[in-house]
Amino acid sequence: MLLTAVIASLAFATPPSVAISRLLPAAPALAAAMWPVLPTVLLGTLCLLLMIGLGLEFPDLGTAYTSAGIVAVTVAAAYGSHVRLQREQTLFQVRLVADAAQQVVLSPMPRSYGAVEIEALYVAAAAEARIGGDFYEVATTPYGLRMLIGDVRGKGLPAVGSAAAVVNSFREAAYSEPGLDGIARRLEASSTRYGAVFGSDEALESFVTSLLVEIPGGGGRLSVLNCGHPPPLLLSDGELRSLDSATPSPLLSLAELMGDQYCVDTFDFAAGDLLLLFTDGVTETRDRDGRFFPLTDWMRRQPPAGPRELLDALHRDLLRYSGGRLDDDIAALAVRLA
Repeated sequence: MLLTAVIASLAFATPPSVAISRLLPAAPALAAAMWPVLPTVLLGTLCLLLMIGLGLEFPDLGTAYTSAGIVAVTVAAAYGSHVRLQREQTLFQVRLVADAAQQVVLSPMPRSYGAVEIEALYVAAAAEARIGGDFYEVATTPYGLRMLIGDVRGKGLPAVGSAAAVVNSFREAAYSEPGLDGIARRLEASSTRYGAVFGSDEALESFVTSLLVEIPGGGGRLSVLNCGHPPPLLLSDGELRSLDSATPSPLLSLAELMGDQYCVDTFDFAAGDLLLLFTDGVTETRDRDGRFFPLTDWMRRQPPAGPRELLDALHRDLLRYSGGRLDDDIAALAVRLA
């Protein structure tokens, strides 16, 4: 509207030879990028009336040609506005579906369990997708606090579906299975079944890395079952440890090839200790020179902080390290025993 007023004012104030009025078709064209169809058409009509008025004032202005241009541009702009609104509505619906999928896979989790504090971080590589193949879940059970974090090979809807199958299986098994190995077998069965029913031609190459952690109500120790996932990091009294598994456990969907022997490792977990579980999107974040993010060195440099502060700092520094562009999904859980 302001552009139209400026063009009309200049057209009346300048000699006809300058032909400022020929810019009037630009107004409805620009309006189509921001306005609905009716306001765009009304603005085009206003421009046409202004052009007719200019033609009465300046008979040699070429009113017929410019008016025809205004009509043509207005029609095209109205159609463009209609298409834009349809696409925005479609995108809005897609975002609603993505939000619903996020609530299914990444439901609200407990922030504490006795003396244990828990916080989560999730960043999808495609921000408009809201969710990807990385996942986590936390359950407060009769056996203690149980946590799951994992990463599905691949991206897109198949990865989200596989993640949902594993997470839903964990939500049931965490409350009924007395040991982490029993949970892992339930996750393996669900992942394999999902791949067999919904898998594509690449189903034979599909797998899921996962990490199961159990912390009893009173703390003091934690149990870890690692199915091909990056080992968690434990910061205790200023010392950083990588909680590597003594014996590898099979990745989900690959137990038939690797065997179904699951190894549970136990580690000390004292008051003040901070545990970080993460997916490989963290360690595989690259800078402009292609160097990976040095997570262990980064952890050693962190001042004493709570789980939320640690994850906020991690997210901020990953964005800074990558130049604001994260090419892979990222999930992380930070746990501290108060």
